Amino acid sequence: MLESLALVHWGTAWPFLLAIFVFSYLLGSIPFGLIFAWLSGAGDIRKIGSGNIGATNVLRTGKRWAAAATLLADAGKALVAVAMAEAWFGLDVFPAVAGFGAFTGHLYPVWLNFKGGKGVASFIGITIGLTLLVGLVTCLTWLVTARAFRTSSLAALVAAAMTPVYFALIGEYLFALLGVVLAVLIFYSHRSNLQRLRRGEEPKIGRK
Repeated sequence: MLESLALVHWGTAWPFLLAIFVFSYLLGSIPFGLIFAWLSGAGDIRKIGSGNIGATNVLRTGKRWAAAATLLADAGKALVAVAMAEAWFGLDVFPAVAGFGAFTGHLYPVWLNFKGGKGVASFIGITIGLTLLVGLVTCLTWLVTARAFRTSSLAALVAAAMTPVYFALIGEYLFALLGVVLAVLIFYSHRSNLQRLRRGEEPKIGRK
């Protein structure tokens, strides 16, 4: 998998890689949580709950359709970025760059002073776009952990940590490396959740 990097003609490829990154970043930075919360009549999601623009915080408004739409759109925008890069260029480095661009766009959108979501839905969209099997196993990991511990953030962290392992097991080492980078960013975006988990204060799924 890493051998595919040797197939890239870096002298001519870097403008395309840069273009893919910028395009994916702008696509990933679309604040769907903010948009759907506003359309649902909930107002500015940044002033509700945790202030995060992700689906979990949108759900706190009680607008379930808006939360579901946010979840699907946040995953979908990352999936589209990866799929388009794959279709246009084929070599694995291009969808990997697209995934990284879409992810950083979601976490740090230029339109919202670089204060975006926590990246879980976009992470899942990226993994599905890179390798469907790994994406499905990542989703299963989230579901099993969430069911066992009733804690959404813990499920997200476990799924993010395990995804690079899944990629490595099937020999997709470049994607595994990307998974490590994205997992680190997810852990960083969940640093307040980690503190509450250590104190035993993280809210359980289905409880206020």
